[in-house]
Amino acid sequence: MKVIITGTTGMIGKGVLIECLESPNVEKVLVINRSSLKMEHPKLKEVIHKDFFDFSPIKEDLKGYDACFHCMSVSSVGMKEEQYHQFTYNITEALAKILYGINPAMVFNYVSGKGTDSTEKGKLMWARVKGKTENMILNMGFKDAYMFCIQMVIPKKGIKSKTSWVNVFYTLLRPFFSLLIKRKNNTTSVNVGKAMINSVLIDSSAKLLENANINKLASI
Repeated sequence: MKVIITGTTGMIGKGVLIECLESPNVEKVLVINRSSLKMEHPKLKEVIHKDFFDFSPIKEDLKGYDACFHCMSVSSVGMKEEQYHQFTYNITEALAKILYGINPAMVFNYVSGKGTDSTEKGKLMWARVKGKTENMILNMGFKDAYMFCIQMVIPKKGIKSKTSWVNVFYTLLRPFFSLLIKRKNNTTSVNVGKAMINSVLIDSSAKLLENANINKLASI
């Protein structure tokens, strides 16, 4: 398969990228970034694109892919709803629309969060916006789409977050990783990547995947 990945400068996206590069099931990987990963691999192609509200300038680069793993996200901390909506819903919609126009038969996976609000009317701002984004993707008409409703993710293979306080948090937790991994409601960056790949190969009736579902799909 050939896949597109966004958000590879972040912890989740980097983990998904590593699994795709290591997987015999993935033939080619296109990453879309604002700044270069400075990484080379025979499977890897990188497109530097500054305006994530408009993907039309790189439309030709997006043709010929079987799946998109949209791992790009921002924290809602300190953001007003309008701004968070722009960086969460609007960017995702811009990407989904152009990819659907190119290849509606692809699989579109979205890294979301646990506790999203599919009614779009709840009290939590981030949950409403994420829920609206999930609904938009699921109703777009792709061959298939999965929402990765992630909570606790344990980084593997040397992956670090680009957010300093998150790295401090994981450094403090590192002595307990072996115990945390055993809990079914936690997952790892490896399992997220493997589950993304398997979602393209295996049809799952569940479209909103929490950590336990992700671990199960990764093990197939």
